[in-house]
Amino acid sequence: MENVLIVDDEEDILQLMAEAVSRWGYNPIIARNGEDAFEKVQNLPVDLILTDVRMPKVDGITLLQKVKDVNPNTSVIVFTGYPAIQSAVDALKSGAYDYLVKPVDLAELKSKINRALREKRLEGTYGILKSVNWALIISIPIWLLLAWLLVRSL
Repeated sequence: MENVLIVDDEEDILQLMAEAVSRWGYNPIIARNGEDAFEKVQNLPVDLILTDVRMPKVDGITLLQKVKDVNPNTSVIVFTGYPAIQSAVDALKSGAYDYLVKPVDLAELKSKINRALREKRLEGTYGILKSVNWALIISIPIWLLLAWLLVRSL
């Protein structure tokens, strides 16, 4: 089960999203501010982060940048109740997977989460296939050498 870290200083939104994420088959992890969230990212396996932009201590954009510094492969979806073009641009430039406006439509959120995690799984599969491909390419000369030695010994 994939872990989804939900970060918001508004308790009711935090609980609503956690319940929805759980219903959709993911394991919700909650954090009430960016500082707590970053600590959880360092100590737990997190597959996706949903974070509010405006929070005390560490805001969502700063959290996004810190997470991308330590784990660039973590997908982050940013949401805000105070939409502004500049905050959307900042989020996307910092590596956000997507940007949503509160109140978040749960059907849209589910779609974004599913897509982000599916892409992450595909990237993992691609990495494995790429490694297997290189292993095969490297092993071909060894098999040719062994065949040549076998033929010479006959």
